[in-house]
Amino acid sequence: MTTLIELGKRAKQTARILAQASTQEKNSALNKMADALLTNTSSILAANAEDTAAAEQNGVAATMLDRLTLTEDRIKSMADGLRDVAALPDPIGLVKGMWTNDAGLKIGQQTVPLGVIGIIFESRPNVTSDAAGLCFKSGNAVILRGGKEAIHSNIAIIKALQSGLTSTFFPKEVIQLVEDTSRETAREMMQLNRYLDVLIPRGGANLIKAVVETATVPVIETGTGNCHIYIDKAAELEMATDILVNAKTSRPSVCNAAETLLIHKDVAETYLPVIEKAVSEWNVELRADKRAAACLTSSVPATEEDWKTEYLDYILAVKVVDSIDGAIEHINHYSTGHSEAIVTSDYFAGQQFHKEVDSAAVYINASTRFTDGFEFGFGAEIGISTQKLHARGPMGLPELTSTKYIVFGEGQTR
Repeated sequence: MTTLIELGKRAKQTARILAQASTQEKNSALNKMADALLTNTSSILAANAEDTAAAEQNGVAATMLDRLTLTEDRIKSMADGLRDVAALPDPIGLVKGMWTNDAGLKIGQQTVPLGVIGIIFESRPNVTSDAAGLCFKSGNAVILRGGKEAIHSNIAIIKALQSGLTSTFFPKEVIQLVEDTSRETAREMMQLNRYLDVLIPRGGANLIKAVVETATVPVIETGTGNCHIYIDKAAELEMATDILVNAKTSRPSVCNAAETLLIHKDVAETYLPVIEKAVSEWNVELRADKRAAACLTSSVPATEEDWKTEYLDYILAVKVVDSIDGAIEHINHYSTGHSEAIVTSDYFAGQQFHKEVDSAAVYINASTRFTDGFEFGFGAEIGISTQKLHARGPMGLPELTSTKYIVFGEGQTR
């Protein structure tokens, strides 16, 4: 098995080639990689069947099994994602302004690749294709390390992507996979400073916490989504119910799904029974505080831990608040900084929520499920950044670049 040092050396070498490639060359290669995914659909599905069978045997929850499972349609979506990335503007080589200083030097700031990106992720094998495509288009070599639960799928996907590069001048090592899924190798990757320019974890809270606390490579935090829906006293019931049901049940295993419902005391008694009936069709378990429980027919008493938890399941924490200020205070205290929404017909309440809630995406009268690179018009995303340095929110191509200063002189000295 190839060592991490060997993967790192190859990535460094190939990153230089990729950084010099033209937009046309990169786009052509991305389309060939998309073709290769479709050509290799049967082998990818066979590999994925091994992973899902093992997951079922290990008692993996249904929502997590859904994240792991590939179908022909999902592989086609992965291929379409690569084509979409190819159609996006190239983020490399853009000059952000040009000015002349007192010495007569013309100075500009130009976008360049980060270099070699390492990505540690869990469960979802489609991330392998999405991440590879985004890193490739932005001129970065990538080393991917998925979880053991999707190892066969990831190997098959990487082989397909690399086969798509065989008819191009790009070396296949611009996209590499760490096949050793041990914790020791993960820790080694987190400290591969000599070869990795940045490390991006994509997964649950425990993974992200481990990377942030262990890595010596610079880290961009992504993912953990303890997202909130606040139903204001001026909310319209039907709209509030539709938004809450969508945010919780459309795909509960993803990071932009709602985990906590906050509702104003003035409408709780009327609205909560309607909401309970709506989510009961999905067998959503409600974990409620005392005031919310009094309005519900069935619930589990909420604990302090429930306000902090990203369930990724058909579970919803419910709390009655006295005011919008109480909702905002709760969100800013317990949120992971991902996505929050207010449902209200009060313009000023919406503006207060926008202004005071400190998260990457803040919605008025819309589901948190829209926090997504495709939905925001960026194409595939590398993840949702919940930090404030360099990138925040859905990370598309521009967030995978850095800058350098280009300076033109005529013999000036200082």
